[in-house]
Amino acid sequence: MNKTRKRLQDVSQRRACKVLGQPRATQRYAVRERDDEKPLVQRMLALVRRHPRYGYRRVWALLRRDGFRVNVKRVYRLWRKEGLKVPRKQRKRRRLGHSGNGCVRHRAEYINHVWCYDFVSDQTVDGRTVKFLTIEDEYTRECLAIEVERSITSTEVIETLRYVFEVRGAPEHIRSDNGPEFIAKALRAWLAESGVKTLYIEPGAPWQNGFNESFNGKLRDELLNGELFTSLTEAKLVTEDYRLEYNHRRPHSSLGYETPAAFAVTVSGRTGEVGKASATPVGPGSATLRLPQQAMDEEQKRTPTLIAAGT
Repeated sequence: MNKTRKRLQDVSQRRACKVLGQPRATQRYAVRERDDEKPLVQRMLALVRRHPRYGYRRVWALLRRDGFRVNVKRVYRLWRKEGLKVPRKQRKRRRLGHSGNGCVRHRAEYINHVWCYDFVSDQTVDGRTVKFLTIEDEYTRECLAIEVERSITSTEVIETLRYVFEVRGAPEHIRSDNGPEFIAKALRAWLAESGVKTLYIEPGAPWQNGFNESFNGKLRDELLNGELFTSLTEAKLVTEDYRLEYNHRRPHSSLGYETPAAFAVTVSGRTGEVGKASATPVGPGSATLRLPQQAMDEEQKRTPTLIAAGT
């Protein structure tokens, strides 16, 4: 009908229907969506995201299993309506981790043996995202750096690690999840050149990076949930204050309620290992925004023994 009217633009709908023998009610019929259509489509799309290689018949079977009273023809109609299809070519995903790299099976045994890092997200009052890269020594529980930026790519991760390696010394291993910033070829190549071995945990198993997950949980509970950042600079300053508080004043329950810096001093004296870095390294080109130099000097006067321990 529509094709006919396009070719004969001066013909009315009434006359076209009469010539073709089609009732006008059929031509003017508007499809009404059923009440149960929306949850059915939502569940179908959720199944497709979870099983991208399943066709509409297999998805129909899963829908029936979930309690939807629907036949396969209706699922096919909705499938076509949503523009779904099983791609002929599928992109292979890189899965570098396994459970053997978790914090239980591969535990840190001394300072700079295993570090871990991960991201935490928050936002400023204008709704813009703020990203936090946290780096921790799993043995001493010291927070070595918290990089705060709007976005952090693998290049920024390399620059942050480069700075921390210079002032602290490189670890033997570094543990992380399979985030795109951490599995980037450039980062893996740079870590290999630095002599650092990567420990990628099993995908979907954040508990295998438990030390960093625990620290990030404390960071969110004790700082992020109670602070309203008005700017990125404020977020950097407040976060650095928290990092110093965490390392030097906050008792850590898993260290016998010693601070991480004090525990590092004890361990260093017992094993003869002393980190290359000061507790609060400051210098030009610093990857993480630090406190003013005067405040840092006052901190060193108050706690000289902790300074020798590391970050």
